[in-house]
Amino acid sequence: MNIKSLLLGSAAALIAVSGARAADAVVVAEPEPAEYVKICDVYGAGYFYIPGTETCLRIGGYIRYDISGGDVGSFDGATSADHQDGGSNDTWRKKARFTLKTWTGQETEMGTLKTYTETRFNFQNDNRDAGALGQLNTAGNTGASLNFAWIQLGGLRVGKDESAFNTFIGYAGNVIQDTLVPYGDFDTNVVQYYFDAGNGFSAVVSLEEGEGFHTIDSYVPHVVGGVKWTQGWGAITGVVAYDSNYEEVAGKVRLDVNVSNELSLWVMGGYGSDDNLNDDAGNTFDAHGRGFFKQWGGNWAVWGGGTYKFNEKTSFNAQISYDEWKNLGVAANIAYDLVPGFTVTAEVDYLNAGKFDDADFSNWTGASKKSNIGGMLRFQRSF
Repeated sequence: MNIKSLLLGSAAALIAVSGARAADAVVVAEPEPAEYVKICDVYGAGYFYIPGTETCLRIGGYIRYDISGGDVGSFDGATSADHQDGGSNDTWRKKARFTLKTWTGQETEMGTLKTYTETRFNFQNDNRDAGALGQLNTAGNTGASLNFAWIQLGGLRVGKDESAFNTFIGYAGNVIQDTLVPYGDFDTNVVQYYFDAGNGFSAVVSLEEGEGFHTIDSYVPHVVGGVKWTQGWGAITGVVAYDSNYEEVAGKVRLDVNVSNELSLWVMGGYGSDDNLNDDAGNTFDAHGRGFFKQWGGNWAVWGGGTYKFNEKTSFNAQISYDEWKNLGVAANIAYDLVPGFTVTAEVDYLNAGKFDDADFSNWTGASKKSNIGGMLRFQRSF
């Protein structure tokens, strides 16, 4: 019995020691303090502080789907080669787009440091065919485009932007097809300075590179200057641009009027010299008298339109445009917010092409015939 008791006691002691050692081996880590994302309301809604920094970040964008049809000259329709006989057929033009936007802001001893980026991804048909050659109007991914990527410290902005010839004075209304009569080229690298004098006065000076065929051909940049006076009733804006490639000048003046809470109207006129643009140097851009800024036909052009808000969800938008070469554009739409952030827009567009060449069925605006009409239905979810 004594031996049995001794064995049982020894086993119990071993178990106790093992349990004690196992308990000693467990180390419970102290909980880390949680670092929650903080809202940053300095620069508007949607910003938050990047954890561990004083930089405020906002992420947004939209998803869009366009369904359009009609004459190609209205920029709404498309043509496709027939699969069986190779002939040319009219067809829908479709486009799906995802756009990602980012904004940052931070206060520094030299002023507010801001950035903005916008990247677009498209899936669409290529809006053309070769008729009897049998090349079809195919749909597919068209690659990503970097539409904006700039840095701004105080009033100084550098990077990829759109020309101040358009951004400072404003785009031509709230219609989808606002360039039936074009009012200036867009994409460019810039070095800009914005000045806010207070009391509604502001100004801009922008040195620009241009893009594509209109990229500068020397160290001399395109130059844009503008002034604006903004009040509660609306605004008066003027911009002047120098095209360094052709040594030509173009300008636009605009008046915006807030008639009431429901109705806003605007009118814009443009004038540009084109002496050096009319000498055909073997390319159609010269022959058509169009530089980076003076995109309309002839020396002068005018645009006008407005927006009427029926209620919080529904608005009517319209634009009429006309230039010296008798190109006439009319666009009108109804935009309806199904729910906050989701808008459906139905638009009708008309283009009467001036200086139409019946020999090759072409017009420099892209019209395929003299009179062109089309329409578009757009679905857009913005966030």
